Amino acid sequence: MSKLPKTPTFESALAELEEIVSDMEAGQLPLEKSLAAYKRGAELLKFCQDALQDAQQQVRILEDGVLKNFGTAGQ
Repeated sequence: MSKLPKTPTFESALAELEEIVSDMEAGQLPLEKSLAAYKRGAELLKFCQDALQDAQQQVRILEDGVLKNFGTAGQ
């Protein structure tokens, strides 16, 4: 399993996570590889969750700015 690139994208991390899940669901990995895959999957999941939280925060900030501008423009 590959390491995260220096600047991974959400999409690349998600694709790798989906591949890990598929491999694990197939049940063909030996125990050591299953444990390594689980660990890697946990890292990727954390990365993806953090990226989603960052995006949600950015949307909130943008929405607040738009709503404030809209409210003052109408007065």
